Amino acid sequence: MNIVLLSGGSGKRLWPLSNDIRSKQFIKIFPSENGERISMVQRVYGQIHRALGDVSVTIATSRAQSSILTSQLYDAADISIEPCRRDTFPAMALVAAYLHDVKHVDENEVVVVCPIDPYVEDSYFASLKKLAEIAESGRANLALMGIEPTYPSEKYGYIMPKSKEDISDVSSFKEKPDVTTAQKYIDEGALWNGGVFASKLGYLLNKAHEIIEFKDYNELFGKYDTLEKISFDYAVVEKEPSIAVMRYSGSWKDLGTWNTLTEAMQVSAIGNAVLADTCEDTQVINDLDVPVLCLGLKNVVVAASPEGILVTDKAQSSYIKPYVEAFHQPVMYAEKAWGSYKVIDIGEHSLTIKVTLLSGHKMNYHSHNHRDEVWTVLSGTGEAVIDGEKRKVQPGDIIKLPKGVKHTIVAETDLRLIEIQHGENIDVEDKIKWSI
Repeated sequence: MNIVLLSGGSGKRLWPLSNDIRSKQFIKIFPSENGERISMVQRVYGQIHRALGDVSVTIATSRAQSSILTSQLYDAADISIEPCRRDTFPAMALVAAYLHDVKHVDENEVVVVCPIDPYVEDSYFASLKKLAEIAESGRANLALMGIEPTYPSEKYGYIMPKSKEDISDVSSFKEKPDVTTAQKYIDEGALWNGGVFASKLGYLLNKAHEIIEFKDYNELFGKYDTLEKISFDYAVVEKEPSIAVMRYSGSWKDLGTWNTLTEAMQVSAIGNAVLADTCEDTQVINDLDVPVLCLGLKNVVVAASPEGILVTDKAQSSYIKPYVEAFHQPVMYAEKAWGSYKVIDIGEHSLTIKVTLLSGHKMNYHSHNHRDEVWTVLSGTGEAVIDGEKRKVQPGDIIKLPKGVKHTIVAETDLRLIEIQHGENIDVEDKIKWSI
């Protein structure tokens, strides 16, 4: 059995803690056994291995999220990178080709696909093995997991089974309904479609080749940006006559809004925050280095990060997306495989960033055509390489990097520095990578 986790998301509904790089699955709010906070990604990855042992896991994600995945999972996960976002069918076609051509998985092996961010108990992942057994048996080309609904939701599509048995053939699928229609579906025995399915790898490959003309993984990767944006449900599931659905009645939540996310926090505050006794049902997540004080708030979420500050009534928190889409600013915080960076000032022709480089890691050796940079080392030690020349760095050192100069820095210990970028045109695309 091979597990494929789909990692995507635009980072709008959980602003300001999420952005295009740090989507909801990367926000660290869950307590771990060692007392530290972990993200949904880290929680799910641990649950899979507790429930299923040493199972093969591949994460399908965008290039923008690959670095933070590497950072949070410490190189443990195998990642299939999408060159750009083209929806779930192209993503499944690419990961199927990756499994077959790069990882050499046999076409008769079963692949179980699920989102990377469900809030569930370990029993959910144990049930994935049962789903794989349905697909392996040949009972159906596709085996879906149907979630027993706990309320008439407008957020999910619905699976209509032919019977109320634990495993049933599928009668039809329903789009996201209004509340009244959702209740009607539930009364008829409908199940939530949580986007979890299993099939043999050969089936996925055949569907990919039916819709997309390509020879192998490398060719598909090379033409990926030309593919039609279409969901796996539209392209495959709703046209497949041989589908079984397995009921899952355990706890399952989609923590896609602040209201639902704070239900899972287990504490009132994360970060530097003080809530007076006059606050009721109020949660605070503070990513800033300044305190947040709350007095007399009821049913409120407060979230603060370098991206901005949100104060919202919980019931209204699911409506923030159109407001956030109207904001235009660069990503202000990101975790990378080598550490993290935080934008601390934006000027007309300048950008000031605080960079944390983890011990043993380094930046890419690169240069810029349109901007100068100045590094000021705050703490830690390392080695800078500037146009091929090596020099030791320590706290207090100032390094000037004119445009065109090739440079990198290697951290001997955790290294923190301030990087000031200056130029008429500061752009993330202004970066040329070199071999060192």
